Amino acid sequence: MNINKILVRIIALLLFFPILFMVFLSLSGAWPWPFLMPKSISLRGYLYVFNPSTKILKILINSILLSLIVTFITIAISLPAANALAFYDFKGKNIIKVLLFLPLIVPMIAVTMGIHLIFIRLGIVNTYLGVILIHVIPGIPYGVKILLNVFELKGNKIELQAKILGASTWQVLRYITIPIIMPTLVVAGSVIYIISFTQYFITFLIGGGKIITYSIILFPFAESGDRTILSALSVIFVISVLAIIYLSEKLVKKIYKNYI
Repeated sequence: MNINKILVRIIALLLFFPILFMVFLSLSGAWPWPFLMPKSISLRGYLYVFNPSTKILKILINSILLSLIVTFITIAISLPAANALAFYDFKGKNIIKVLLFLPLIVPMIAVTMGIHLIFIRLGIVNTYLGVILIHVIPGIPYGVKILLNVFELKGNKIELQAKILGASTWQVLRYITIPIIMPTLVVAGSVIYIISFTQYFITFLIGGGKIITYSIILFPFAESGDRTILSALSVIFVISVLAIIYLSEKLVKKIYKNYI
């Protein structure tokens, strides 16, 4: 076994251990000091999560749908923006780049405070529309950056040849560009989805406490010190994110089979 395989296994173990420990905590009952192991196993955390009266599963589904909508909107904005920045020269290009990547430099809290005043005037605070729009903002820099890198690497010679042969812009996008960059789209979409799904402060500020997402219900348990319920909620959180990424990969493979 070479050193690279050993390092990969060590890194995988280090990444997997916190998740395993979180699962362990979610199933622990009484765990008094100074015992190294819990004295009993309990399903209290999961019974709380799956209890219909808590509405946690409903909130989870709403959060997944909201983050998926944010992902599609962000990709729809990032794709043409990255394409334009990669292949076109125009006045103010560098300024647009700075503006697009500004949310990576300026704290999102400061950005949200300013946008909050605009949303109040537009009447979209405390609404799903307002939360979706504010979630799009931190995702755009990542979407543009990831797609910009792949556009710069692959170039646009194939697209130009297709247009010379009579293909329309839509045909080039559908049959050439998207199939080629589909794996990168999945990566960008996964990053954007996770960013949206984990937002707490901007959701609370724009949603006004009326739009409840999964991240918002996690925070009180983190403050309360109830490790069992917090760990159970965190396990469900990780599973839901991994499930979306897994389904995305399956979708990509299915799409690729149709083009091969």
